[in-house]
Amino acid sequence: MKLTVVGCSGSFPSADSACSCYLIEAEGYRLLLDLGNGALGELQKYTGLYDIDAIVLSHLHPDHFIDMCGYFVARYYRHEGGRCAPIPVYGPAGTEHRLNTAYEDTPTEKSMSEVFDFRTLHHGESLKLGPLAIDVSRVRHPVEAYGFRVEHEGRVLTYSGDTGPCREVEDLARDADLFLCEAAFTDGKENLPDIHMTGREAGESARAAGVRRLVLTHIPPWTDTEVNLRDARAVFDGPVEAARPGAVHTF
Repeated sequence: MKLTVVGCSGSFPSADSACSCYLIEAEGYRLLLDLGNGALGELQKYTGLYDIDAIVLSHLHPDHFIDMCGYFVARYYRHEGGRCAPIPVYGPAGTEHRLNTAYEDTPTEKSMSEVFDFRTLHHGESLKLGPLAIDVSRVRHPVEAYGFRVEHEGRVLTYSGDTGPCREVEDLARDADLFLCEAAFTDGKENLPDIHMTGREAGESARAAGVRRLVLTHIPPWTDTEVNLRDARAVFDGPVEAARPGAVHTF
């Protein structure tokens, strides 16, 4: 299994990174986790626009899904070879309506469904996408949001999505090879429940879950990444690093 960080900035793109988007590849299958603002352009550095097999959206905040509008244009109006066949798009309830509202003057239009096969995520379900097995859990965020445990041939990647600390995330991350965990807040400054994690809270979750490697992500431009890395390392003894665009993890 191969993970490529396409974008990892939280809330809005930084000067160096698009917002959340992660490309997972296994046995020639390509899955996108999230497609936030700025990510569609960056994605083309790592794969063809028409080579994606499925998309899973953690939640419907713009920094995690809004570039789906641009991707719709690319798939709907492709000049060479005609319109693309629909690919599965998994997201919270109302994903199709939200995208239509963002793109169309009349959100009841169904044009999005001509290139996207919308499917609703549910807490506790397990998905089989190509060679990947994915467990889905609702996490703690002001809107309906999900975290994911992705498995392939005994290797595990956990993606927290946006969440405050919770047992659901720890369960998803149990013994994971790589824990891609948000760390948007700074310890002692923004310890707000059920919104985001601090670096320290991400480290505590990694320790509780017994993960092998922690990668902090979704760090907004105003947050000091080095502080969050320091705080995570203070409570988690395993390898800790910050996500960066273009980083590739193979496991």
